[in-house]
Amino acid sequence: MDRLIFLGTGDAMGVPRVYCDCEVCTEARTTGVNRRFRSSVVVEGADGSFFIDCGPDFVTMMESRGQRFIERILVTHAHFDHIGGLPEWADACRWMNKKGQLYAPQEVLDVILRQYPWLDRNLNLHTVDHGVILAGWDITGWKVFHGKNGYSYAYRLEKNGYVWVYCSDAIALPTEQKLPLYELDLLVLGTSFYHEEAEFSTRSVYDVTEALELISEVGPKQSIFTHMSHDIDLRRKYNLPDRVEFAETGLERWVGGKISKNIPEVDGNIEANQVEFGIDEV
Repeated sequence: MDRLIFLGTGDAMGVPRVYCDCEVCTEARTTGVNRRFRSSVVVEGADGSFFIDCGPDFVTMMESRGQRFIERILVTHAHFDHIGGLPEWADACRWMNKKGQLYAPQEVLDVILRQYPWLDRNLNLHTVDHGVILAGWDITGWKVFHGKNGYSYAYRLEKNGYVWVYCSDAIALPTEQKLPLYELDLLVLGTSFYHEEAEFSTRSVYDVTEALELISEVGPKQSIFTHMSHDIDLRRKYNLPDRVEFAETGLERWVGGKISKNIPEVDGNIEANQVEFGIDEV
C-alpha cells in the first residue's frame, strides 16, 4: 500500500490569515492545530511518489519533511495557491542539476507557462489530457466547476482495485461532472466553510453542509475534507458521519487496495492486524 499525506489543508489564503485575530487564527499561531498551509498532498510508496499541487508553502512543506527534492508534481489548476511554489521547485531542480516532471492538462500548462515562461528550462512538462500513470496509479482528470473562479480539475486515481478522487476546488457540480465520484473507496473534497452564507455567485468551493449532501448522493466509502478556511475549527465537534473527517496538517492514510469485508472496529478504528488493503491511519 501507499501513504497519502496531507501537507497542506488550507484554502487560498491559508490559516492563520495575517490580518485576522479570530479564535481559529489565534490558535493557529500558538498550539497550531488549525495551522493550515495551502492545499497539497503527497502520495508515496514502493512504486515512487508525487505531489498534487505546489502552492506558495512548497518550501515550508519540504523543509518540514526534511526533503530536498521531489521529481513529480501533478497540478489541478493554475491558481496561485496551487502553483505559487513552482518557481522555487524549478530553481531547486536547476541547482541540483535534475529535471522535475510537471503534469497537468494542456490548458493548465499553457496558463502556467504564460505566468512563468522560464519553467521549462528546468522542468519537463507533460499533458495528462489522456491520462497518466504516476507511482503505479492510473490517473484520469476531468474539468470541474469552480464557481466564480471558473474551473479546476479533479483526479480519479486507481491502483490494485482501489479508487479515490482528489477534488480540492469545486462547487455545485452538474450531473456529468459527478459521474467519476461514484464507486469510490475515498473522496478527498475541498470545503472552505462549514456553512457559507455569502451570495452563491461570489463562491467557489463547497461548504461542509453541501459536501455532506454530495457524499450522501455519490456514496464514497470514506471522505476527507481539505481546503479549509479559518471558519473551520478542528477543536470543535462537528458530529460528522462515520468515515467522514477533516484533514489536519500531516494527516496520513493508507491507500492502494481494498479493506476486508466484515472487519470489526475498535473505538472507531479498524484493527491494524485485520487490514488487508485500504485506507487507515498510518
